[in-house]
Order: sequence, then structure tokens, then C-alpha cells
Amino acid sequence: MAGKTDTKTSDATKGKAPGAKPVLLSGGNPQIAKGYGDEPVQAYIAAMPGWKSEVGSQLDAIISRSVPGVRKAVKWNSPLYGMEEQHWFLGVHVFAKYIKVAFFRGAQLKPLPPVASKQKDVRYFHIHEDDELDEKQFADWVKQASKLPGEKM
Repeated sequence: MAGKTDTKTSDATKGKAPGAKPVLLSGGNPQIAKGYGDEPVQAYIAAMPGWKSEVGSQLDAIISRSVPGVRKAVKWNSPLYGMEEQHWFLGVHVFAKYIKVAFFRGAQLKPLPPVASKQKDVRYFHIHEDDELDEKQFADWVKQASKLPGEKM
């Protein structure tokens, strides 16, 4: 199903007053209802606090540009990106002092993303407020990750 655009949308705005802001969980992670497609991911990015929203937009643009037809969803209050339905190669999560990008098969990427995980296949890339994002390297990791089997979630 690679390349198919996911048209399902979220319940993220149902039952909320117009203009109501999502709740921020501990560490500042936005609480966004589970949903599929670009709409809930954009709602998550818009709700990311402070500098993180701009970086979230930048990451989303790089991912979308690097992997045409990428599927998007928000599950467990985190945007996920994949090539097949319910199979994800990358996830994003907000913490108080940084954004964590999880490459679910990151141990197979070259060069390795810098942060190890307790899970042998997963590698992380952390972005702090004053970090300069190496867009070329990030895009390369994204392209590599999109060609690996996704994690079923």
C-alpha cells in the first residue's frame, strides 16, 4: 500500500470548544486523540509548546518531502510515520527539554542515530532548543528507515 494517501481523520477536535488548546501532559507532550492522516499530526505539531512546534513542522516537512506518500497517524500522543497501514518506521515525542525522534529500526541505519535504546532495534535522535538540525542527515535517516519493515502498532 505504499504511496496510498491515508484519508482517515481524527476525533481530535470533536467535543472541544472552538479554539480550545489541547492539554499538555507531563513534560509538555500534547494530548491529541488517536487519528490517522495529516490532520491529527498537524494538530499535534500546532500544540507542541514553544520552539518545539517550529521544529515539529520542520521535521514533518522533511519527512513528507523525503518519503512521498508517507502515512501519518497520532497514537499514544505521538505522531507516527510509516509506509504501510499500521506499520511505522518513525515516531516523535515531546519532553520538557527536547524532542525525541524514535527510529524503530534505527540499529540498521548508517550512520547510527546517536542515542541507544533499551530495545535493540530502536535508536533515537534528540533535538534540543539550541541544536542546529542537520537536515541532510535527518532526511537520509528518514529515507533509509522508510525502506525497512515498519513496526506494527
